[in-house]
Amino acid sequence: MKKLLAMTAVAALTLSSNVFAQDGEAVYNKACTVCHSMGVAGAPKTHDAAAWEPRLAKGLDALVATVKTGLNAMPPGGMCTDCTDEDYKNAIEFMSK
Repeated sequence: MKKLLAMTAVAALTLSSNVFAQDGEAVYNKACTVCHSMGVAGAPKTHDAAAWEPRLAKGLDALVATVKTGLNAMPPGGMCTDCTDEDYKNAIEFMSK
């Protein structure tokens, strides 16, 4: 019985591992750097505040919606297959500063 309980707890923790938002820099490094580091296909470059300013004026929720649906060469979800809305927000905040 104790083993079953322990295995259930481990399974629950494993399945809910993405409950906490990922660090913006970590998301950027795994999914965004390829395009945003060089400005591929018009993507705003990382840490280019001027390029991000008009986008940020739309609000983070609008930017997250754009990431989720894709824009121009960026596929829906960007390159992050396990990102939550909070993860996207963290990545956007990292890239735009």
